[in-house]
Amino acid sequence: MTMHNRDRRFFTSLILPALASAILFPAALLCRAGAPAGQPRADSQPATGPMALGSVKTFMYQLQNIEDPAALDALAKSNYDLLVVEPTALVTGNAGFDMKAMLAKLRAGKPDRIILAYLDACQAESFRTYWQKSWKAPTKTAKGVPDFILTPDPDGWSDDYTVAYWDPRWQAIFATDKDAQVHQVMNAGFDGVYLDWIDAWDFDTAVAEARRQKVDPAKAMVDFLLLIRKEARAINPRALVIQQNAFTLIDADPRLKDAIDGMGVEDTWYSGKSDATWTSKTAGDVPNKDRGESSTAARLVQYQKFLAAGKPVFTIDYCLDTAHAAGVYAEARKHGLVPLVTRVTLDHLTTTPP
Repeated sequence: MTMHNRDRRFFTSLILPALASAILFPAALLCRAGAPAGQPRADSQPATGPMALGSVKTFMYQLQNIEDPAALDALAKSNYDLLVVEPTALVTGNAGFDMKAMLAKLRAGKPDRIILAYLDACQAESFRTYWQKSWKAPTKTAKGVPDFILTPDPDGWSDDYTVAYWDPRWQAIFATDKDAQVHQVMNAGFDGVYLDWIDAWDFDTAVAEARRQKVDPAKAMVDFLLLIRKEARAINPRALVIQQNAFTLIDADPRLKDAIDGMGVEDTWYSGKSDATWTSKTAGDVPNKDRGESSTAARLVQYQKFLAAGKPVFTIDYCLDTAHAAGVYAEARKHGLVPLVTRVTLDHLTTTPP
């Protein structure tokens, strides 16, 4: 299955100081009491917190250039109900980035919007703050150091390495330590987490290692998601957990319905090439010609299982052609989905808005 991790290393020595002064807002903007996830808010209710996830009609997904004040300002001025963004302070060299101020700016014009932190739940990324000097990247034939780092990203994204996600050492780094990734973003004030590479449960290398260790890869993945949910909700009882892709996991372990609040899926109709830039012709418009479970028709059937369980499904397709985009928006909505059409680089606001 195609995954789209992004190279989120930033050139910030000049940008961060400017950003800090550009996005300082009163701390009171961060004090928010939200409605329970899945419970629509009455029209008369004051906008004192994030809207219900099921009320979201539009969303935006941007991982790069968030540290640029102009890009952040454009995102803040947009009218999207939900934003999925890079938590920049988790990138090496960016520890001083003020995520609370960023969130305040993003909420200032639309206080009830939901803002989720993008996290790669099942890959170690060598540009993250947790990556230590003693660690070594794996190769296609050898594990890395520590040995829970299994193999390079199968789609060729640099600096991303699939891990044994059931390993307690990885789970501590990602979810349970006091400075774990999940703790950092929830303490900063994000409304929840958007988790990539959940497909690891069905990825050959991870499956082989799980079986070698006598681990059920599907059960272990749902256990991990439940752990992430527990840790996030210990900080914010209304924290949202959204998985990306892995839309067949629900068949392998029905407990998934208790572990997540929604699902994001890429490439239902169109994808893009991993090495593309925003202006590249290959940044989108690659039609889904898959057969079997990854075909568009099979995906649409699978998505209905999540909708039936009360879990919204957010689609991300990559197009440059406005006719393709219009077709995606129409088809997705016909099936009860919440669509976004952008470009595979995820570094600008989409030019094909709904």
